Amino acid sequence: MTTTEKPASPYQVVGTRPVRPDGVDKVTGRAEYGADIKLPGMLYGRVLRSPHAHAVIKRVDVSRALAHPGVFAVVTTADFPVLGNNPVPTIRGPIPERWTREALIADGKALYKGHAIAAVAASDPHVAEDALGLIDVEYEVLPPVLSIDQAISPAAPLLHDPAITADIKGLFDPIDGRQTNIARKLEIRFGDVEQGFADSDVVIEREFSTASAHQGYIEPHNATAFWNKDGLLTVWTSTQGAFGVRDALAGVLKVPVAKLKVVPMEIGGGFGGKIPVYLEPLAAVLSRKSGRPVQITMSRAEVFEATGPTSATQMRVKMGAKRDGTLIAGEVHLAYEAGGYPGAPVPGAARSALAPYNMPHHYVEGFEVVVNKPKVAAYRAPGAPQAEFAVESVVDELAEMLKMDPVEFRLQNASKQGVRRSEGVPHGSVGTQQVLQAARDSAHYRSEMHGDKIGRGVATGYWGNGGNESAAYASVNADGTVSLVTGSVDIGGQRAALAMQFAETLGIPYDTIKSTVGDTDSIGYTSNTGGSRTTFATGWAVIEAAYDIRAQLIARAAKIWDVEPEKVTYEAGVLREEGGQTMTFKEIARKLAGSGGSIQGRAAVKPTGTGAAVATHICDVHVDTDTGKVTVTRYTAVQDVGTAIHPSYVEGQIQGGAAQGIGMALNEGYVYRPDGSMANASYLDYRMPVANDLPPIDVILVEVPNPGHPYGVRGVGEVPIVPPLAAVANAIYDAIGVRVRHLPASPAFILEELERLKK
Repeated sequence: MTTTEKPASPYQVVGTRPVRPDGVDKVTGRAEYGADIKLPGMLYGRVLRSPHAHAVIKRVDVSRALAHPGVFAVVTTADFPVLGNNPVPTIRGPIPERWTREALIADGKALYKGHAIAAVAASDPHVAEDALGLIDVEYEVLPPVLSIDQAISPAAPLLHDPAITADIKGLFDPIDGRQTNIARKLEIRFGDVEQGFADSDVVIEREFSTASAHQGYIEPHNATAFWNKDGLLTVWTSTQGAFGVRDALAGVLKVPVAKLKVVPMEIGGGFGGKIPVYLEPLAAVLSRKSGRPVQITMSRAEVFEATGPTSATQMRVKMGAKRDGTLIAGEVHLAYEAGGYPGAPVPGAARSALAPYNMPHHYVEGFEVVVNKPKVAAYRAPGAPQAEFAVESVVDELAEMLKMDPVEFRLQNASKQGVRRSEGVPHGSVGTQQVLQAARDSAHYRSEMHGDKIGRGVATGYWGNGGNESAAYASVNADGTVSLVTGSVDIGGQRAALAMQFAETLGIPYDTIKSTVGDTDSIGYTSNTGGSRTTFATGWAVIEAAYDIRAQLIARAAKIWDVEPEKVTYEAGVLREEGGQTMTFKEIARKLAGSGGSIQGRAAVKPTGTGAAVATHICDVHVDTDTGKVTVTRYTAVQDVGTAIHPSYVEGQIQGGAAQGIGMALNEGYVYRPDGSMANASYLDYRMPVANDLPPIDVILVEVPNPGHPYGVRGVGEVPIVPPLAAVANAIYDAIGVRVRHLPASPAFILEELERLKK
């Protein structure tokens, strides 16, 4: 593990490495996850799922299941409120209101194997499983649509009735008068790419594809619901955002948010995959029908077959440059699978694809295509790893054609503040140049390589990061400690990082802060933990809450000393009065009760000023040309992290993202049979890298403080997964001369490519 040299920190708490608040409970097994909830009279739910990838549901008869001993309730789509075709805004554009329910439980049509058809609540899980076999469903099986090429073929069956979306602009717009499975199209551009290619001395155009990949969280999806007789619904769940679950439940169940309470449990991994709701509405309706609490937990196969992976893609990239190495034009065409319903991460891919580079001409076109697979979900920098794989592969090939060092070529064309991105918006503060310089000067990049069939690859990645709403509440205790409550689910050490910013702002010790995550009744609205937003945005909230406390402490000290507040200052945890009187934070805390009551600080923010993240990764590989196995032998991730609030957690985020990206590059991918069933729906068959598959991942932290945050924070969690796909692919080329155009680059793929080169 290495970090760049930097001046001594101006902070007392920020930049240190304290123990995380939840550490003891997690290492001792006391932490409670979603499936640990046990309530009096609790029933167990199971979900009947479609065995077909594409089928009309002609009849569902639950009478035999309801009559089975131990069964308390069965629900189908008929038990949910009727939803129409009114547009519902989503992050990727409007969808029909009814789809929010249909994605949870099929209505009229099953769109993928694993699509929920009905759910049962019974006295124990085994009875519930038996009851599933007693539900009679009549299907009219339709041909499945399993790839982008198949979906856009004129002969392809349509997944959705055109009439459903006739009033939602931009969703399934006819092409040449013909309805298609293309859900949306996106275009962003500036400059004139055709003129740019005409002005270029070297132009390369290549095609690429990737498979769907799973987020790889260990804890399966779960939900426990109790719909009380007073109409109040409480849900305990493993989620990345309690308020997101609350809003989804309010929409699909038509229940006011005041009647809903969502309690986020500890989360056993998410990476974007635990933002959507899958089981919560089913458990809720089963609870309402049975009058008892209901808990549902997915099996591992259900997680694979019925929740969202990232998109499989097809891409085409064309780039042009001058002989002196100046990039002139870039054109990117993206086609992303959405699964059964629209929602592919095309916008994020489009914004990120060319963002690391300064060139005058950009054009990006994106399509999302529906296929008979589960609806895709977010996965760490959604869409960007695939797009950057294609772009960075072409960048590497251009550098080779121009006989330039691949890092120097990237550095010559690096984006910087003021340079316009593909959508025409200028970059703010961005550390692309500093990251590339650190990569170029690293011990890894400067080292020599020795041996046969070894290679080194580099790639750069970008992610824009997010802001959105966050809230914080803090109460000063009489002993000088502070109870800090935030609404951000803790996935990677957020409780610690937030408490550190709070402690720094008030000038008090970190270990005096009790940092907890609240439910939807105990804290103000807070967006999901995702988008690399939490340490930045909720950090802003805790800082503002600390300032609120500081202002109240100044006023209270002035009252105690009988002076005007203007005569009191607060610095580094000490209050001072012009006449020389002083009180520490701990001392005034003891006096609050007798001087006017306790003090609470609160804040609700929606900050702008998010700082984009850039990373460059260096990868060494060895390729066994007899077996096709690719072994990563050395790996270094260089990243601009703004200010590392807790360097250990920053390093861990980067290492985790790099490991996931390497898995997507070499092994991971959904495999479907012709009937639409998944052939590798287990961790035995879906091959993720484990510890002995990877070398130690070195991390170089480049700290270019984000001017949009008091402590210079940039989100760090997502950009680490962006460069690995291309870095690995470029290293494979350097080792054996095979340009990888499809991922994963499995042993079978490598052997096929080597055979092709011999012909």
